[in-house]
Amino acid sequence: MGFLPDRDVDWKHADGVRNVNAVHLYNELAKRDIPMIIMEPMLGGRLANVPAAISQQMKEREPDKTVASWAFRFCGTYPKVLCILSGMTSMDPLIENVQTFSNFQPLTEEELDFLERMATQMKEYPMINCTNCKYCMPCPWGIDIPGIFKHYNESITAGSYAQSSEQKNYNKLKKAYLSSYDKAIPTIRQASHCIGCETCLSHCPQSINIPRELQRIDNYVEKLKQDLL
Repeated sequence: MGFLPDRDVDWKHADGVRNVNAVHLYNELAKRDIPMIIMEPMLGGRLANVPAAISQQMKEREPDKTVASWAFRFCGTYPKVLCILSGMTSMDPLIENVQTFSNFQPLTEEELDFLERMATQMKEYPMINCTNCKYCMPCPWGIDIPGIFKHYNESITAGSYAQSSEQKNYNKLKKAYLSSYDKAIPTIRQASHCIGCETCLSHCPQSINIPRELQRIDNYVEKLKQDLL
């Protein structure tokens, strides 16, 4: 039985040292006639909450279907996939998933090309490939690593990311980010307290350079505070 960490955005866009593009992993297992179980098909929920501009394009194509259904159809399109594991916290996504697979429609080549374009666009956003698995926790210095990454990613997904002082509504976006950051993450657990001990690195299944990303977020916060963007 093979285990394949397969997501739309990791098909040709995997990050990190240990991650390998899922298309390569799929082909290697398929050549050996090994069935596969898909883990984290929604990338920790991120593929159900993609940036607004990408979500709009997907909804324009399939107004009656959710963004999440695209990810599940992607996984189910490949014939060597035996099972897709999905964490569901309420009845609604359970019903939706059952409906998706009850009358399953594999993606066409044109639809696969469309998703590849969406994945390419997603990579242009400065998001962190964190699935909120919390394997990096507890941090020995008390830093809320997944909480910091989640807050940062959600601000980008929601379109409330302050990028430049020349940006429309920049001051409003800046204040909103700083305020929500302090509310979401207690000061003592924020990125500024990372000392770069690297204890977390070996625990991350996404091979994220966690200290580097925490430093990047801390630099971003400091630039917002000092109006240096």
